[in-house]
Amino acid sequence: MNPRRVVVTGMGAITPCGVGLEPTWAAVTSGQSGIAAISCFDASALTTRIAGEVRGFVAEDHMDGKLARRLGRYQQFAMAAGEMAMRDAALVITPQQAERAAVVVGSSTGGLSEAEATIHATGLRDPKAVSPFFILNVLPNVAASYLSIRHGIKGPSWSTNSACATSAHALGDAMRMIQRDEVDVVLAGGAEAPIGFVCVAGFGALRALSTRNHDPERASRPFDTDRDGFVLSEGAAMLVLEDLDHARARGARIYAELAGYGSTSDAHHITQPAPGHEGSQRCMRAALRDAQLAPSAIDYINAHATSTPLGDVAEIAAIEAVFGEHAKRVPVSSTKSMMGHLTGAAGAVEACLSVLALTTGVLPPTVNLDSCDPAIGMDCVPHRARRHECGAVMTNSFGFGGTNAVLVFTRTRDEMHDPMTRSIP
Repeated sequence: MNPRRVVVTGMGAITPCGVGLEPTWAAVTSGQSGIAAISCFDASALTTRIAGEVRGFVAEDHMDGKLARRLGRYQQFAMAAGEMAMRDAALVITPQQAERAAVVVGSSTGGLSEAEATIHATGLRDPKAVSPFFILNVLPNVAASYLSIRHGIKGPSWSTNSACATSAHALGDAMRMIQRDEVDVVLAGGAEAPIGFVCVAGFGALRALSTRNHDPERASRPFDTDRDGFVLSEGAAMLVLEDLDHARARGARIYAELAGYGSTSDAHHITQPAPGHEGSQRCMRAALRDAQLAPSAIDYINAHATSTPLGDVAEIAAIEAVFGEHAKRVPVSSTKSMMGHLTGAAGAVEACLSVLALTTGVLPPTVNLDSCDPAIGMDCVPHRARRHECGAVMTNSFGFGGTNAVLVFTRTRDEMHDPMTRSIP
């Protein structure tokens, strides 16, 4: 028996490039950066003083004001993006459907910023200064719980946590639940609000962040010879995934099919990729096998590419190893060049952008790519968006600890004019 087919019927996003998927996509395809000087705390003592903050977000625009005041920032982002995705999907969970729906929301740092603020406020000496909502604000699974309460979803509800692959794993887990006929619908994605003194200082201590403070919009520069680290960002993205037959029965608009998912571990080093990015090679191959596609069927890759000296080169080497001659023809770009790195939410945001590249035939650019690293011999879509019709796209997410997740989206196959190449790599 073939597994059930999984499709995307709704998407919502809150990013440094815009509050909502439409403004985010408009900014990304026009090459506009969302990186600026940090404004939410005094960063003057830090080596890195720039970040991708979400500006113009008002939680009360997306939820009840009383609830908004109780939630931590990452939870507010999750609730808002989830509301957008459900509205986009025109989906209301009825009592009859409640047990056949699920929520999976990933977060890498959860409520770390709330924990930091509480420690400052109490000085570790005043228990009366600790909010009764403090524990709920910091738990990574509570965003999923709030979404299940808001939408009456009574199936599984949990959080994933796998560093920068977190929300890609959330989408993959959601896909598997639907394929196994455990549920019909999953609201899945990730949310992150890591921009605080401790988190920025911590990533800075790892020497992972860019220090291009004088020119923030040009600080994130994947594949460029002058890259010096990633830019930490915040935000969220949520997608509605459905069984194809369920979506068709209710007349849903279908964006794309989630056709393949791969998940592997490098088992090599806690921060550095395996030589040749061996783990991500296996992950891409696993996703292609799952989608029953040859590498030549992929028309665009949204790279993990964070703008670090080691990671960008290793990822391209892995793509070249997996795609062979097709690597010379398939465009690869990094949307982190405009919005920075949303850590645990990055995979879901980039899944949304990959789906839009598939459906619109517009590839987001890699901005700030003024001088491509000689070790990177692929087409990285420099500076400007490009028209390019796609039948299948891949998006990569790789995290600290050597954790890898790869997703493959296609047009709904029986609605395509030309069948996909279905030989297994």
